[in-house]
Amino acid sequence: MIKRILLIVTLSVLIFGGLFGWKFYRDRQAQSQMQAPPPAVVAVTEVKREQWQPYLTSVGSLVAVSGIDVSNELAGKITAIHFESGQPVRKGQLLITLDTSTDEAELKGLQADAQLAQVRFERYEKLIGKQFVSRSDYDQSRAQLAQAQSAVKAKLSVIAKKRIRAPFDGKLGIRLVDIGQYLAEGSAIVPLQKLDPIYVDFTLPEQHLGGLAIGQKMTVTVQAYPGKLFNGAISAMNPLIDIGTRSIKLRATLVNPEQILRPGMFADVQVLSSRKQDVLTLPDTAITYNPYGDSVFVVEPGEQGLTVQRRQVKTGETRGGRVQIVEGLQAGERVVSAGQVKLRNDMPVRIDDRPAPGERENES
Repeated sequence: MIKRILLIVTLSVLIFGGLFGWKFYRDRQAQSQMQAPPPAVVAVTEVKREQWQPYLTSVGSLVAVSGIDVSNELAGKITAIHFESGQPVRKGQLLITLDTSTDEAELKGLQADAQLAQVRFERYEKLIGKQFVSRSDYDQSRAQLAQAQSAVKAKLSVIAKKRIRAPFDGKLGIRLVDIGQYLAEGSAIVPLQKLDPIYVDFTLPEQHLGGLAIGQKMTVTVQAYPGKLFNGAISAMNPLIDIGTRSIKLRATLVNPEQILRPGMFADVQVLSSRKQDVLTLPDTAITYNPYGDSVFVVEPGEQGLTVQRRQVKTGETRGGRVQIVEGLQAGERVVSAGQVKLRNDMPVRIDDRPAPGERENES
């Protein structure tokens, strides 16, 4: 019985061993006949050395160089309106005429009094030389003439003030009055803003005070015109530091010939430094961003061709689609700029003939 069992076990081992051996042989044969996968095709870019101009960032508001609500100094009823809402005006241009009929009638009486005083004074002037009138009468006639002439000038000034004119060049807003309306003293008639040039007010922390100066260049962007830069320069700085925020208030002047910048707009401000610095840059598509740190795949020569190695880098500012590389790379090193998802360390790659995605527009 024992011999039979041993025989059966031995035959079973031989049969199953043969089957497994045959299977292993077939698998090795299949693996030997399989071809290695082709290298991954990737776009590659080089680490470039560029000169970037450092800048300080802030937010501010646009303010008109001159901006008022045109108003009347004297009360009166509107008899004529000489402008349209939104039109540009020049300094001294007539805007509103108030009723001056009563003042003009009074002016004629005052002019008659002044004419009479002039005649009396001229007569006394001739007689004083012949001593036909006293010196006091002569002095009194001269004083009466001066008083009458002053009254005429005062009334002319009243009439002129009832003709409201633009105090400076600018652009009018929406009219706030109507013809026939009675205006009390100081009533708002129409907004008037001077738009070219225009100010931008902003603040910066006090630690940057040593790097700021009058005339320093700066740029502004606004949400209404994305991507458009407006150039200007710092024109004024407050002499004191705000105690609450420890910041200094600055004002810059911007050219605005198209008058598309308007007072009250929110502005992103960049104050440019006078010195440029050398930086290493890559297209932003070459950076793989992760919570544990940023990395790139560096292309290196291997025994059987080009391979890639993941390398941790430290990034800085981003400008125009390019990222500053602070640590981890050297100028001239080649980095994968597209296709990183399918890569791993020591994986062979083949370089695409086309430029990197972030550089194709510039290349064309």
